[in-house]
Amino acid sequence: MAQSYAAPLAKLIEEFRKMPGIGPKSAQRLAFYILGVAEGEVEELAKSLREAKKSIRYCSTCFNITVEDPCAICANAGRDRSTICVVSEPKDLIAMERAGEFKGLYHILGGVISPLDGISPESLRIKELLKRIDKGIKEVVLAINPTTEGEATVFYLTKLLKPLGIKITKIAYGLPMGSDMDYADEITLVKALEGRSEVS
Repeated sequence: MAQSYAAPLAKLIEEFRKMPGIGPKSAQRLAFYILGVAEGEVEELAKSLREAKKSIRYCSTCFNITVEDPCAICANAGRDRSTICVVSEPKDLIAMERAGEFKGLYHILGGVISPLDGISPESLRIKELLKRIDKGIKEVVLAINPTTEGEATVFYLTKLLKPLGIKITKIAYGLPMGSDMDYADEITLVKALEGRSEVS
């Protein structure tokens, strides 16, 4: 598609196409948008990208995206330290926090088990989760998207955690199978959290 464009524009379109969810048409629109704005705006965008890449890191406790380590949630003494909500990505943590119902801690796995994509249990932050369980955790809430891979991850985690004698629950979903939590509204997530059930 981009072959007929001047080389710098073709390169810009190709860079945008590498981003998740950006197809050829969207990449082209973004590239033309960048060409149409003032140079100062482009500089601000480039500066923001560099600053984000340089200053943002993962929390060493829960693996949330943060500037400070530990992150604000882990550092908050008012959070319930007996409950951990396990999510697959930072965007899922943000969705749960937006709902405002969960008051415990979080653990971000960094994905879900997906053999077809080369993601094994060893690729995820499961060992780190198990280390945290030793520190007075009474309940683990599994809040993982209801996809085939997500359900496989829940099953795997349940097998690992059940022998530890802690309560394992998973949130009830007011979401269709295969959807993403970050698209859910706050009320749906609150109801899902309230309706969580123990995993047997």
